[in-house]
Amino acid sequence: MQSKFRLSRSEDFKRVRRIGKSYAHPLVVLVIQARGDSTPVRMGVAAGKAAGNAVQRNRAKRLLREAMQPLLASLASGWDLILIARPAIVTASLEETRLALTSLLQRAQILPADES
Repeated sequence: MQSKFRLSRSEDFKRVRRIGKSYAHPLVVLVIQARGDSTPVRMGVAAGKAAGNAVQRNRAKRLLREAMQPLLASLASGWDLILIARPAIVTASLEETRLALTSLLQRAQILPADES
């Protein structure tokens, strides 16, 4: 993912967490916030210490980014997203992670129901 489509500033993460709406799944939590413009989706990925040691947290973040990559083109524009890894993601496969993300994005109504 290109860096201009990433949330990286602490202020952006805090704003989305404070104002945004969250959707939970056993593998990942999705927090979304509308920006009110038509710019492409920006996404941030986080994994707390509950997700494991540094190696496991980094793997979880890579897994989330990879699972999200094919879904980005289908998303409605004008949203900021944060994906927060949960401990169960350490043992999840790419396909399981992609299905979890698809489910969350459809529940949030920013991914059409026929996408997968």
